Amino acid sequence: MVDEFTGRFELGIHYRHSGQQNISLARNLGLEAGIDLADWVAMTDDDCEPDAEWLSALLDTLEATGADALTGPLILRFPYDSPGWLSEEPFAIGENEIYDDRAPMPLAQTHNSIISAAWLRKHPDVRFDPDLGRLGGEDMIFYRTAVEAGLRINYARHAVVHEVVPPARANLRYQLRTQYWLGNSEYVTNTQSGMATPLRMVLRAGRRGTDAVVRPFARMSRRESPQWRWCVATVLRSIGMAIGIFGIRIDHR
Repeated sequence: MVDEFTGRFELGIHYRHSGQQNISLARNLGLEAGIDLADWVAMTDDDCEPDAEWLSALLDTLEATGADALTGPLILRFPYDSPGWLSEEPFAIGENEIYDDRAPMPLAQTHNSIISAAWLRKHPDVRFDPDLGRLGGEDMIFYRTAVEAGLRINYARHAVVHEVVPPARANLRYQLRTQYWLGNSEYVTNTQSGMATPLRMVLRAGRRGTDAVVRPFARMSRRESPQWRWCVATVLRSIGMAIGIFGIRIDHR
């Protein structure tokens, strides 16, 4: 794949091999390579496809805002023959929310972001945590730590990235497991970063689980689909969050 793109970029194409099965170490390797090559380091994930205008939209927004970093929308793209409920229920929304263009942001995520190489050089201690390289949530901790160190993030609404969901993930079992892991990851990242205490996270899990159980009946009272699958998924996310207080950590796989 790398050989196919040789000669197509002005500064060439650079490949670094990590091979340690730890995404934080791989991300840090990419950062260190990037800050020596360019003024800005753009990031996305291996299961994502940026729009053709992605980089130009990021650069336009950087020029307009003067931000140190940007983040943008992530839109899930399911296979054409996926079950209808994946798109009809909130599974398609995932973690993403659309904000006003150029709005200040409290953090960014690696599936769609760009950050100043100069800022990274000035803050060599702000890197991805290897301890989270197998659990997940390393991107949240990275950007929260960066914001605490003074990083200014804005939103680039027109810099769109699509997460291409493979057929093997377009099923209820995978989606439920993902929500269970997301809850546990939310507990780990919030408590480790000091954003919330363990007790607060358990209370949040309780509220979220209660809301999830009530939601189908509220929808039925409005003659809407109850969306039972999303109810179960949200309850599992609450459970994944709550068990974090016992030191349980769920690998992202």
